[in-house]
Amino acid sequence: MDIAQKPLSNIQMELMKLYSSDIDDSDLLHIKNYLAQYFMQKAIDEADAIWKKKGYSDELMDEWLNEENQ
Repeated sequence: MDIAQKPLSNIQMELMKLYSSDIDDSDLLHIKNYLAQYFMQKAIDEADAIWKKKGYSDELMDEWLNEENQ
């Protein structure tokens, strides 16, 4: 399917509603930062869940970081 024919996602629709009003550039920058932080936190939370499920520890991470690559 050509990307131009693909329907908009729910987030795209919401952003289109938001962007139909005239938003100040500084507000737009804040919104972009909020979105970036939201997705960053979501990724961190998922990584933390995997970390906990696998039983990893800070000590194990230190070991990995200090291993010599061979």
